[in-house]
Amino acid sequence: MPVDRFLLIGGEDVPAADGRTTEDRNPHNGHLLARVAAAGPQDVKRAVDAASQAFPIWSSAPPAQRRKVLAQAGDLLEARATEAATLMAGETGGTLAWSMFNVGLAAAMLREAAALTTLPVGEVLAGDNPDALSLAVRQPAGVVAAFAPWNAPLILGTRAIAAPLAAGNTVVVKASEDAPLACALFLADVLRDAGLPPGALNVITNDPADAAPVAQALIADPRVRRVNFTGSTTVGRIIGELAARHLTPAVLELGGKNAVLVLDDADLEYAVDAVAFGAYLNSGQICMSADRVLVDRSLAAEFAARLADKAKALPSGDPADPRTVIGPLINPAAAGRVAALVDDAAAGGAHVLSGGGTPTGSHYPATVLSAVTAGMRIHTEEIFGPVCTVLSVDGDDEAVAVANDSPYGLTAGVLTRDLSRGLGVARRLRTGIAHVNDQSVDDDPTAPFGGVGASGYGRFGGRAGLEAFTDLRWITLQQRPKKFPF
Repeated sequence: MPVDRFLLIGGEDVPAADGRTTEDRNPHNGHLLARVAAAGPQDVKRAVDAASQAFPIWSSAPPAQRRKVLAQAGDLLEARATEAATLMAGETGGTLAWSMFNVGLAAAMLREAAALTTLPVGEVLAGDNPDALSLAVRQPAGVVAAFAPWNAPLILGTRAIAAPLAAGNTVVVKASEDAPLACALFLADVLRDAGLPPGALNVITNDPADAAPVAQALIADPRVRRVNFTGSTTVGRIIGELAARHLTPAVLELGGKNAVLVLDDADLEYAVDAVAFGAYLNSGQICMSADRVLVDRSLAAEFAARLADKAKALPSGDPADPRTVIGPLINPAAAGRVAALVDDAAAGGAHVLSGGGTPTGSHYPATVLSAVTAGMRIHTEEIFGPVCTVLSVDGDDEAVAVANDSPYGLTAGVLTRDLSRGLGVARRLRTGIAHVNDQSVDDDPTAPFGGVGASGYGRFGGRAGLEAFTDLRWITLQQRPKKFPF
């Protein structure tokens, strides 16, 4: 049975001011999962009001209290793992294995955020004035506007709010229209049950048609002092421009055109398995997915044939079936866009070694392309679907040059038996993240996560994430009276 969910403002579940709702549907079968409140700009103001009123209380709460709430939230999320994973799978079409992975990593992120609450918040500076104590002090910034995406909703919804809350900020999160329950409302329920005070976290849901005015109203509010957004580069540019217009610092984690480099000494079987995981996990709907595989020419033909065979054998269909690897994309339009990229490449001479064809609703098969050239859209555009391209390169230098020939710069993998060689290659890649002897998809709550170029700026994770949501202030204590020249 579909459920009805309201906005969360000031600790209360409330309808939109005008009473409107919007539908949340399962992408696999189209069934209605929920009717959620469709907020407008007036609701945004109500949410920021609540966050602003809660800020003095939450920001002054002892670190031990913030730590207790966040740690308890991690435990509660883990205890509700089956419920959370089932909800996420129903909203996004993710497989149960992927959804359970989301639960585990999100719980770890909450526990890491709990640990961040008791990190040192400043340092004593070695100033030139012997009569003054000079301090660099980090303080919570204020109200944070967070934008949570749909593709890994438990992970990325948690990442949008955990570090800001740990630092003592209050948050208004605008949920993705495609997964409002998993990326925001369910997590808010968990944190509320863990003891988070009313107003510290507020959730806005909206109809897709209202996304722009809702985002504009949220970012334009002068009480919002930080913005964080995870999503496409196209929308991220808009968010970044809005934030810059109001001189509000932003953390943007955007798209990727990620490469896995298979060097001439790589273990071929391991490389095929690694690339298949990086390309097809969550049907390729991950910002870190392996779009491009740059294979040394001596291995390329065999690698491509083996990868195509593996792709053909991956079970696809109902994401509720535990054997399924390739589930649906988020909606039929997304599947149609991926198919159009493949069809365009095939028309230009690319070889479809596996997959391809016409989508069935939101479903599209695991696909491998070779003979892709630089003029094809699929060579430069983020695919965000279960497709990867295999490109032949001559040696490490060309592999690095092709990998770096992209406006994106999120993550990469380097596959080689020689870790020293791999490290040397990884250091030459223009990405925020690189993994040696691994593929491109990885995350760790203790690590700085983010990209360069069109993949965004700023970092989530670890100390870097805490610093992103605090203001660094210089404070001096003059211990003896100064003598002034006039």
